Amino acid sequence: MKSFRHVLVLCVALLLTACATGRGSTDAPKVEQGAQAVTTYRIGVDDQLQITVWHNADLSVSVPVRPDGMITVPLIGDVVAGGKTTEEVSAQIKDKLQAYVRDPQVAVILTELRSHEYLSRVRVTGAVRTPVSIPYRQGMTVLDAVLAAGGTTEFAAPDRTELYREGRDGVTKPYSIRLDKVLKQGDLATNYPVQPGDVVTVPLRAF
Repeated sequence: MKSFRHVLVLCVALLLTACATGRGSTDAPKVEQGAQAVTTYRIGVDDQLQITVWHNADLSVSVPVRPDGMITVPLIGDVVAGGKTTEEVSAQIKDKLQAYVRDPQVAVILTELRSHEYLSRVRVTGAVRTPVSIPYRQGMTVLDAVLAAGGTTEFAAPDRTELYREGRDGVTKPYSIRLDKVLKQGDLATNYPVQPGDVVTVPLRAF
């Protein structure tokens, strides 16, 4: 009898566990990868970089990115900067300096964003008060860009807004923006950070 009761209790426990697992997998929220996953700025021609080497003032310089995408750093010469992030440039400089400096600590800061006009601007088009092309600022979001365009018009379909961004593979990808929720409900889930070259388009609603 005891063994039968033990088996019965075990079966009920397994059944409850299976039911709980099934509910968990059904109700689990699906996380959609949004535009905030691609926010890294790539250095362009004419951008100004501040190179700082800790405890080596003679190696610390402020340099522009030349038309060939290179910068010149004391002691090590030319380093590729165009198309790279500040972290990647920092790693290159550190690697080259290790032949001359023991455990160099290198920081690369983008002090002036002066690269090609298109790459350094964000555009807002469609059903907004004033379609604009505005200079990119670090920390700028979709909401900042739309407000700079005067907000949406009465004919807009804000929850069908899309952010268009060109990927590193050269393919432009759209990201859905629930702009009505951002503007009226303060729901910032799709208030993605923008980056240079982005285009935000607010469509007209269907009549």
